[in-house]
Amino acid sequence: MAVVFSFLIKILVAILIFSLVIFIHELGHFLVAKKSGVKVNEFAIGMGPTLFKKIKGETTYAVRLFPIGGFVSMEGEDEESEDPNSFQKVSVYKRIAIVVAGAIMNLILGFIVLIILVSSFNYIPTKTIANFDEGAVSQETGLQVGDEIVAVNGRRCFVMDDVSYEFVRIKGGSADFTVIRDGEEITVPDVRFATTTHPDAGEIIIQDYELYYSEKSFTDTLSYATNWALSMSRMVFISFVDLVTGNIPIQSLSGPVGIIDVISDAVEIGWQPVVMFLALISINLGIFNLMPIPALDGGRLFFLIIEAIRRKPINQKYEIIINMVGFALLISLMLFTTFNDITRIFI
Repeated sequence: MAVVFSFLIKILVAILIFSLVIFIHELGHFLVAKKSGVKVNEFAIGMGPTLFKKIKGETTYAVRLFPIGGFVSMEGEDEESEDPNSFQKVSVYKRIAIVVAGAIMNLILGFIVLIILVSSFNYIPTKTIANFDEGAVSQETGLQVGDEIVAVNGRRCFVMDDVSYEFVRIKGGSADFTVIRDGEEITVPDVRFATTTHPDAGEIIIQDYELYYSEKSFTDTLSYATNWALSMSRMVFISFVDLVTGNIPIQSLSGPVGIIDVISDAVEIGWQPVVMFLALISINLGIFNLMPIPALDGGRLFFLIIEAIRRKPINQKYEIIINMVGFALLISLMLFTTFNDITRIFI
């Protein structure tokens, strides 16, 4: 019974995180649409059959069965409409504001959550080397105590997690480090590390040093939360490029099932990892949604920017067709990642 109860708690936490992130995203679209005078037909959380709904004014507020999405249905958004309050009738700049509002709300949520999380730390992590392990290879090949790591292989490191992520990308056990030493920014080339081999991950860099932690203050908390948010935002682009270039295999992609599994593991550790995943998912959703991919907010934003430049809308029929194709591809990707998650977890 205890095992079943624990499993249900984990699933409930995962559903709450998904629902909160989606609710905030759709709330952004909804509030700016209302403010812009656009008629909103439905504001729904979840997908599939409607569990319950309430009609207030011109809008239906609904909760649907499957907690894996949500939407704001605006008049004239995906179909032609002669209603003077339809989406297509307001100015292009109002439509741009409506489209980006969801992503901005996700980024704000992620940032606020990170501030709360960092506020719970006893100390603030830094990127400054405090000491080395005995016989540390990185010390022998260039790094020194007191070095503040700025970049690895030319890629800036906002927080210490960026350094760890770059270790995953290092090939051959060596990398160029940019550090601040004695107040001067210098490059330390070909810093080498000992490596080990993992059956699943392949070659793994052994981090042979420890970093300083600083006393917590309001400004340090705000600064670290900001840098952490920037790090998470950039990670979306890095991962996307790695996926396209083949640096990360497509089999490593996770969908809702995989994310629920990770959140379940986080629940067992404590509330801090759960809150971190809330921030990560929210920021990832915000950034990913702004990418110029059909059926995403970024795809619609791309068309609106073209319209603003040429001062003439693109034929809505073409936009609808492109978005339908993009939506079909996204659904296919979701099915693939779900199958991949199930295979990895249960088989």
